[in-house]
This record gives sequence, structure tokens and C-alpha cells, in this order.
Amino acid sequence: MFAVCYCLHRNQVIEMFDHAYQNYMDHAYPADELMPLTCRGRVRGLEPSRGDVDDALGKFSLTLIDTLDTLVLLNKTTEFEAAVRRVLSDVRLDNDIVVSVFETNIRVLGGLLGGHSMAVMLKEGGQNMQWYQDELLHMAKDLGLRLLPAFNTSSGLPYPRVNLKYGVRGPETRTGTETDTCTACAGTIILEFAALSRFTGDPVFEAHARRALDFLWEKRQRNSNLVGTTINIHSGEWVRRGESTGRVDLGWVQLIRRAKTKHYASIMKYISQPPLLLDVHIHKPLLPARTWMDSLLAFFPGLQVLKGDIRPAIETHEMLYQVTKKHNFLPEAFTTDFRVHWAQHPLRPEFAESTYFLYKATGDPYYLEAGRTILDNLNRFARVPCGFAAMKDVRTGSHEDRMDSFFLAEMFKYLFLLFAEAEDLPFDVEDYVFTTEAHLLPLSLSTTPHSSLISSNRTSEEELDDSNFDWTCPNTRLLFPDPAFPRNLREPIRSAVDKSCPRPAPYREPGMGRPPLRAQDFMANNPEHLELLRRMGVSLIHLKDGRVQLVQHATQAVSAVAAEDGVRFMQEMMELSSQQQKEQLPPRAIQIVSHPFFGRVVLTAGPAQFGTDLSKSSTGVRGFVAVAEPYSGCSEITNAEYIQGHIALLQRGQCMFAEKARHIQKAGAIGGIVIDDNEGSSSDTAPLFQMAGDGRNTDDVTLPLLFLFHKEGNILLEALKEYREVEVLLSDKARDRGATTPVPSEPSGQQPTSKVELEESASEEVSPLQEEVSPASENTSTAEEVGSPKEEVSPPEGDTDSSSQSVDELLADWREDLEAFQQMEKDEL
Repeated sequence: MFAVCYCLHRNQVIEMFDHAYQNYMDHAYPADELMPLTCRGRVRGLEPSRGDVDDALGKFSLTLIDTLDTLVLLNKTTEFEAAVRRVLSDVRLDNDIVVSVFETNIRVLGGLLGGHSMAVMLKEGGQNMQWYQDELLHMAKDLGLRLLPAFNTSSGLPYPRVNLKYGVRGPETRTGTETDTCTACAGTIILEFAALSRFTGDPVFEAHARRALDFLWEKRQRNSNLVGTTINIHSGEWVRRGESTGRVDLGWVQLIRRAKTKHYASIMKYISQPPLLLDVHIHKPLLPARTWMDSLLAFFPGLQVLKGDIRPAIETHEMLYQVTKKHNFLPEAFTTDFRVHWAQHPLRPEFAESTYFLYKATGDPYYLEAGRTILDNLNRFARVPCGFAAMKDVRTGSHEDRMDSFFLAEMFKYLFLLFAEAEDLPFDVEDYVFTTEAHLLPLSLSTTPHSSLISSNRTSEEELDDSNFDWTCPNTRLLFPDPAFPRNLREPIRSAVDKSCPRPAPYREPGMGRPPLRAQDFMANNPEHLELLRRMGVSLIHLKDGRVQLVQHATQAVSAVAAEDGVRFMQEMMELSSQQQKEQLPPRAIQIVSHPFFGRVVLTAGPAQFGTDLSKSSTGVRGFVAVAEPYSGCSEITNAEYIQGHIALLQRGQCMFAEKARHIQKAGAIGGIVIDDNEGSSSDTAPLFQMAGDGRNTDDVTLPLLFLFHKEGNILLEALKEYREVEVLLSDKARDRGATTPVPSEPSGQQPTSKVELEESASEEVSPLQEEVSPASENTSTAEEVGSPKEEVSPPEGDTDSSSQSVDELLADWREDLEAFQQMEKDEL
């Protein structure tokens, strides 16, 4: 069972990678990145500037280079060989463009070096890349030389930006005026530059990177042994004196062996307050620098695993996992009481990275479940037809037209490694070190002799302290002999996040001490939800046709904060409506085919967004109807022997449509018809609507479920009352009347859930496809339905209710009904 899960999730990772990579190649290459919402490439200068984010783009096919070694890890050697040939033939590194030294180093230089490492490994295997002559390494050296001018400062710390063609100084470079850089920007360069020196034998790259690293360590605060986050590259003065694990990158913290123990001990003393990681002032390390954490800190549990400090890694990872489960993704920043601070999520891989390292260290299948959560959320919320789109707001689920190169370079590496078995990997991953961007460099480089010309500024006081290295890479069976130990660490953290997230009471106005109501969670029959609407100034109106209309008056909200929540709720409701209108399905037909109707009475029905698609069935589903007990269908069917092999009649309400469908399917029904519980509702006055799912996977529902308004449903109930046995045909349109003589019915079908009332976590309980929005201050939106079914055959006219009409009266009007239905079909076409 477990091996099957490994295989399924591993294959899912590959399929997701293929979806992202192929869409980049089809729609974006040779541009740097894919814009997945508009299905085109992002070319710097042709799209509106995004500020510093665009400094990663250098017109060098960034995503392709960043993805090279991922292709090999995922056993795509043919694609890798083709990609390398494209890089060699198409990519230019001498563009007149200003780029980030940090981003270009970790993504492009790291990508070229990782690609070179993979090419050499494959060539030595004797089957692939036999033509390869270190071309990627030559490109890497060319790029390294183009980055070197950034190091021409008095301190040796690099400028944050460089012109690939003209360097730093001079008017044509359009750079060189900056004075500050981030600590990680100056420190992480050591890994790629040292690897470049050892691959090529040219010590100049490692020498410059080591000089910058030594300078940073010299400038640490001596009492706390902490470094700041931003430093002046000329004077060496700290511009921002707060230390943050989110911005102190894994690459350089992990590799400064002489400073490792001291710096890590200081981080654990002042910054780590499990499960939190706080920013502090380096001169006053007991004083917090800010009250929020950024998502980049998610790498830190992985670093702690590499250090051998498993317990705080488990605790911090669990906090991050619980925040992820609350919002589907880690917000770009969140407060110490787990409220959203910055709501964006650019599909960062750091949480997946730490999940992989914790699973490797503990073997705890809990981390496989965490990985599955990442996969599911990416597919459910970020996947779009042309790739995967970054989240603009994790609270609303809105997208940004952005798929960064690191998504392919890092996310799929760590997820594949998490679920893969050793035999799935083309090489032993233990022989490689992961760079900041998860590029793979051979560990054998660490033993490669490097030039004595590389100077060292170390003093005896700074010499390496090896005393704590003996517990790196620990034996977790000795650390945690009790299998329940990790679970006991996680439980209190889970409880703490559950109590606080996503928006705790202290942030709310009096009387609003709870999270604001989300549109996707709204249930029209939930008293608590109705009270929240009232406080937000939103009133709910039940219309005669069964729909629910929402209207907001900001002046009626209990506070300004509540009014703001109400505005957002209405906007979310409109987004849901707009999205689901695009997915609207055409009406379906319920044709009464038994004596004495013989197909002459056809009722227009609303479809479901799940279950059997009747439009793909040439015969439809045919069977005798039976009333389910309980009539609501919200619990196990008690008359299953009667429902088996029949089409079940159900009343709307009390639970989700999909729940009703599952209950009658379990009882053996071949189809279902849900009849509206709102007296007087009719397709004469209500718009078409379709039944939504319950927010969960509804692939298990395999029978058709259709919806009738109260008036049309009574026609069917009256026929059953008078004739006892009534056979109907469920189809996408009415069949030829001559072909409707009674025949034994055949099982088929699917079913959806009932209305927007239960299952508060369901994301599809509200399906407002026919939302009404009043102008200006009054926003109205339907709350439960997708629309409403028009009747294909209008019932008899007159003031009397259809339930009191005789079947003879129904038959007398069948021609008029047929004409109406045929006209409706033309309108749909």
C-alpha cells in the first residue's frame, strides 16, 4: 500500500513538472519566464516593470538554464540533452542589461554549473552526452567574469547589480551608484564561485567570494555573534541591524565552517523561540525588530536537520505546516500570532525543501503527508491551463501572472526526492550538495585543491570550533526511540496555530472576535454565518424562485473593520459567480416515458457539476422513480431495497448535493432527482442553475443527478401518486417520442451534494453563477446556486398549482410543452 502511494505521488510530481516545463517551452521560450495566465513569455522591457523582481531577468532564457539539472533528476535525459543544445545555440550572456548579482549567481551561474555536473555524470555513464566538451562550464566562466566587476569595492562586498555587457562603473552601465546590499546577497556567492574556481582551476572567483564572506563575519556584532540584514558595501556599516533567518540564506550559513557553531548558537539563543523565528536587533538581541515572519524562513528547519538539531526543526516545520493548511500556501509574511501580513505566495519551494530534509532525517511518514498537501494545493489552487500561477492573495485565491524559474528548479526537485525510491534516481544524491537554488554540485569539489593565493583574514580567535560537529547527521533512532515523540512535539504547536490563525480576536473590533466569513465557506442556512453577515452590514433576502440575494450597506456594519470585511466578502462572492458562470452547463431533460405519457411530458432540469455527464451519453439513463427515505437524502437511505435499481427522488436542503448523491448511490440507485423545497419556485421565473460539489473530490459519484424546481417537481410527484409506477428518461435533451416505450432500465450515473449549509470547510458549497449585483453601495449576489433550470416544457398555465392538476390536463398541453422545449433547444444552440 505504502509503495503504491510513493509511486503515485512520484508520478504526479513528474506530470506536474511536465505541465509547467512544456508550457514554458511552448509559450515562453526563449523568454526568461512564463506568464501562465496569458500564456506568453515575460520579456524584460516589454512588460510593465515590477521593480526589483525583474532584476532576475537578463534575456538569457532563465527558466531553461535554471531547470537543466531538474531534467536529469527526473530521468528526462533526452529532454536534458535537447535543452543543453538549445542553451548553447540560443543563449547570449553579453546583453546590455542590468541584473541582480545575487539572482544571476544562484539561478544562472548555479544552473550552468549544475547542468555541467549532470552532463559530465551522464557522459561518464557512456550512453548520453558523448558529444559534450564542457561547453556549459565555458559559459559559466564567461558569466563569472561578467559578475566579477561587481566586487570592485573597498570592502570586497559586491554591488547588488551589474551590467552584463559593461560591468559596473561608467554611465553606460546604468548601475554602480548603489551603496547597500543584503547579507545573503553578499554571502551566498561563495558556493557557486568556489565551485567555478575548482571546476576551472582559476582561483579568482573563490578569492573574491571568500573576501566578501570574511568581511561579513568580521562585521558581526561581537557580543551577540549576529549579523544584520543590510550592509553598506563601502563602509561596512550595518544599514538594517535586525537579524532574520528568512534573509540569511541556507547556502552561506551552511558552508561557513569556522563560523557555523558560533553563529548557529547565537541564532538559537536569540532568534529561535520554537516554533517561532523572530527578527532581533544585533546590538540588542533581546529586543524584537518586528512582529512578523517572512516565508523564506521555511528553509531553516532543513538547515537545522543538516546541523543535527532535529527537535526545533520539527517544531518550526509544524508551525509552518499548520499555517500552510490554514491558507493553502505560506503567506509571504505572517505575524507571530499567525495572521496574514503579506498575502502573496510566489510558489516558493522552501517549505518543500525542509519537508524533504525532515523526512530523510526521521523517516516519519507524516512528512509524506505534508508533501501530499503541497501537491494537492498546487493542483487545486495554482494550476492553470498554461502552467502554475503564483498566488496574488492566499486569502481569496486570486492569481498573479507569474511562474518564477525557481518553481521548476527547486520545487519539483524536492518533491520528487521526497516520494522517490533509491531505484528511481539516476544517481546517488548523497554525492551532491544542494545550492541555494537547489542546483547539484558534486561533493568531490570539496577535496579539490584550491590555490594558496586565496588569502584568509582569519584570526586565531575565529578558528573553527569542531566541538559540536559530532552530532551532525544524527542517528534518529537513538535520538527518538519513542515513535510518538515527534507527534508529541507537533501537537501543542498545532493547537496554538488553530487557536490563532488566520485572524485572532485582538485584531478585531469588539463583537467581531472571530475570523471574517469567506465567500467560499458561506452557507445560507447557517445561523452563525447569518449573524456574521449582519455584523458586516450584509443582508440576505430569500427570493421566491429559491435563490438567495445578498445586499451590503456599509453604514449598517458594526464597525469600520466589519464593513471592510463585508466589502471583501461581496467581492469574493462576485469572483465566485464570475468563475462559475464560465463553467455553466446547458439544461438537461427529464422525460416521462411510461403510460400514459409515452415521452410527451418533458421537464427541464438543472445539471450537476459532477457525476455522469449526460451530454456524453447517447441513450441517457432510464428507470422508474422512487421516493427516498429520508426524503432529504442526508443520511443513510432506509428503503434501500426499494431505491436499488431506481431513480431516487430527493428533497433539497439540510445537506450538500454531493452528500445526497453518495447516499442514494450507496443504496443502489441509478440516478437521482432533487426537488426544490421552496414552495412556488418555478423555472418560469428562476434562471438556470447547476448543482455544485462540496469542495472535495467528487469522482466517486458515478450516477447522474438532476434538479427540478418545486412546480416542475410536483408534476412528477403527482404522476407518481396517481400511477404508482412512473418511468423517466434522464438525458441531455428529449428523445423521439416513438423511441420511449418502456424497457428495463440500466444502471449508470453519478450524484452531487446538497445545498450550501453543511461542511463549513467545503470550498464549493456556494455556487453563485447567476449573481445579481446592484450598483454602487448595494452589492447583491446569489448564494447557493449556479443558476436555475428553465423548463423545457412549460407546465399548464393558470392560477391553480400544478400539484392539484390532473394528469389529463397535463396530457392536454403536451404539444404546447413540446414546442416550448424545442424552442429552448434552439436558444441553447
